[in-house]
Amino acid sequence: MISRLRGAPAGRTVDGLVLDVGGVGYLVAATPSALRRADGASEVTLETYLHVREDALQLYGFADTGERALFVHLLGISGIGPKVALAVVSSAPAEDLQRAIALGDAARFQVIPGIGKKTAERIVLELKDSIAGAIDLSAEAGAPRELVARDALVELGYSVVEAERALARIDPDLPAEQRVREALRSAA
Repeated sequence: MISRLRGAPAGRTVDGLVLDVGGVGYLVAATPSALRRADGASEVTLETYLHVREDALQLYGFADTGERALFVHLLGISGIGPKVALAVVSSAPAEDLQRAIALGDAARFQVIPGIGKKTAERIVLELKDSIAGAIDLSAEAGAPRELVARDALVELGYSVVEAERALARIDPDLPAEQRVREALRSAA
């Protein structure tokens, strides 16, 4: 298994980043954070996962071990292949996705291309126990309030991402109803 590569970014293709390691160019399908790390760098280290199929070997690259660990967990779910797992890991920081799983927030995953309602629910159901143990939710006392406010904005026509952006600018200690009102005022 190729677990990590360090080399010079040698270019990009539609399929990913070409990383020159000792004169050999590895094509790595990478997350946006891994690609940002490679931008303008003379050398970059990426955590990697080698996916082996009958007809191909495909390298996937990640900015850190948290992204790779979440990717591997996702591959363990029936119906999720490496392309969909990469799309999930690429959609937000790994910590945010793990928090959403631990809190049972399936709606967070439904906005990702290739993820429907059933797949999103399966992600939360199958990973909740393994992810929840790895995250300290005691610091997340305001998280259920965050979900209530976000869901209220979604019911009012916001997308999940738009609702999260609007709420990010509002004091998280306010009650959910007041956070929704503030978000609506700032949007007007």
